[in-house]
Amino acid sequence: MERPPVTLRNFEESDLDDFMEWATDEEVYRFSMRGTFKSREEAEMYIKNEGMGHPWLKAICVEGRAVGAINLRRGLADSSCRAEIGYGLARRWWGKGIATEAVKLCVSRAFGDMPDLERIEGLVEPENVASQRVLEKAGFVKEGLLCKYFAFKEKTRDFYSYCFLSEHLPQRV
Repeated sequence: MERPPVTLRNFEESDLDDFMEWATDEEVYRFSMRGTFKSREEAEMYIKNEGMGHPWLKAICVEGRAVGAINLRRGLADSSCRAEIGYGLARRWWGKGIATEAVKLCVSRAFGDMPDLERIEGLVEPENVASQRVLEKAGFVKEGLLCKYFAFKEKTRDFYSYCFLSEHLPQRV
C-alpha cells in the first residue's frame, strides 16, 4: 500500500492532541537539545507562541494531521548564508520515509523562499543512525565529526556535520 503524501504547513491550535503524541515521548526527544513537554499547557503555549508565528517551524503532516515538526534556524549577520535543520516525528511514523520526504520539502522550499541561503546543515549525534540515514537519503553530505561540539543534558557531545548546498538542488525546467 502506498503511503499518503507528506506536506508541511504552519501549526494550528487544533494540532495540540497530535503534537502531544510526540512532544511527550522521551524516545522521540532522546537526541534533541530540547526536553519533552511536561504538560498540555506547556505544549499549547509553545504552539501558540512559537509554532504558529515562526516562519520556519512547520508541522509535518500526513493526510492533514500533524505527525511531527521540522524547523530551520537561520544564521545571523555573517552566518546568514546558512541555516540549521531540525526535525522530529511521532514514533508510530518512523521508518516510513516521512522524515526524509519532509526534509526534502523543507530544503526545496527554503532555497526557493530565501534566495541568499547557500547552505543548510544538520548536526547529528553519532548514535542517531536513523537521523543520519534521513539526511543522507535527502541528499545531504556528511562533512565530518565535530568532537565535543555541544554540551547539553549534562554531557559534552560529538556531532556529525551534514550539509546540503543550494547548488545541489535539482534544476527546474
